[in-house]
Amino acid sequence: MPAFGFPGLKSGDRWCLCASRWQEALDAGVAPPVVLESTHVRALEVVDLDQLQQYAVQG
Repeated sequence: MPAFGFPGLKSGDRWCLCASRWQEALDAGVAPPVVLESTHVRALEVVDLDQLQQYAVQG
């Protein structure tokens, strides 16, 4: 939002995404990479570990 001085995300940026929105992105075929070491265990209430591991990157 340029009005607030935020130019937007660019390739390589990291941001926090709730598990339900990540699952929504996965269902749409556009799930972002996941740093598992930074992911709360409660994400597993929404997303399967196997799915997260497929998108895992090193932190």
